[in-house]
Amino acid sequence: MTASSEASARKLTPKGLATRERIIKAAADLIYEHGVQNTNNEQIRAATGVSGSQLTRHFPTKESLVRAVLAWQADTIVARHQVPALGGLDSFAALRRWADSYIASQDMVRGGCTFGSLAAEVVKATPSHRDAVADGFERWQELFRNGLSAMRERGELRPEADPVALAHLLTAAFQGGALLDQAVDDVTPLRDALHGALAYIESFAVQG
Repeated sequence: MTASSEASARKLTPKGLATRERIIKAAADLIYEHGVQNTNNEQIRAATGVSGSQLTRHFPTKESLVRAVLAWQADTIVARHQVPALGGLDSFAALRRWADSYIASQDMVRGGCTFGSLAAEVVKATPSHRDAVADGFERWQELFRNGLSAMRERGELRPEADPVALAHLLTAAFQGGALLDQAVDDVTPLRDALHGALAYIESFAVQG
């Protein structure tokens, strides 16, 4: 969540905060299904049961709502990468579990990455959202950088392994694979892309 979003949320009552969250989640679902341009206030009101005045009180413009959705989706993807089963994404096994959790998900075939799909739509159409998109990807890649850095510091990756470059590789493989999954209605591209990226990372493993 961005600093401005956090400041706005802190001013709300618990009931107001719940309404705001309900609007964001409904908007995120609608945008995921139909895109930004094909999602309107009437659809969001119908999905949430809020009035027009409630909607505009929380989000005076469509741009403010889209930015809130971007922040919420970034929070969601970061949280999914911080579950106990993945630890700190700081082992080869944890990275494999991360990849397999997405390969097994039908969401990748149905609509791709929730954050990436919206980011691709708005980054050119609405340049003012570029900072929100960049922030979301930065937070996501930081998780990989931290995990890979820890592996290198423990001597599991060779010194020449670059956590920044490898984090870029993982996120690019994920986004590209997810897009191809949508195009062919099959999870094979994502599986191949992630397994290829992980095989490259494992090529830096220190042999015991």
